[in-house]
Amino acid sequence: QVQLAESGGGSVQAGGSLRLSCTASKNQYCFLWFRQAPGKEREGVSVFYTDTNTTYLDDSVRGRFTISHDHSRNTSYLQMNSLESEDTAMYYCASRETTGIVCRFEDRLPTWGQGTQVTVSS
Repeated sequence: QVQLAESGGGSVQAGGSLRLSCTASKNQYCFLWFRQAPGKEREGVSVFYTDTNTTYLDDSVRGRFTISHDHSRNTSYLQMNSLESEDTAMYYCASRETTGIVCRFEDRLPTWGQGTQVTVSS
C-alpha cells in the first residue's frame, strides 16, 4: 500500500514562510493538501496533478501559497508565504494513484499523511 510522509511544519511569526513536504512511497497521479484548525471543519488547500504539473489553489491561499514537485523523489512541496494567524492548523497531504480521474477536495481519497502542525503568531 502507498504511504505518505509529511514534514516541514513549525512555528513562525506572521508574514513569515514555511515549506511543507509530502513524500509518497511510489508515484501518484495527484497530491492534495488540507488543513484543519481546532473547532473547525477540514478545509481543502490545493490540488496538484503530476502528469500535467497543474495546480489548483483555494481562494483562501491563492497568491500566497504555491506548489512544486520533485518527480524523482515522489515529493510535493507546499510553499507558504505571507503567513497569517488564520493559517494556523494541522496540515495533511493526501494522494491518489489512479489516473484519469479528477481529484477533488470532496473525494474519498485512499492515502493520507500523518499531518504536520503549522502555528503562526502575531
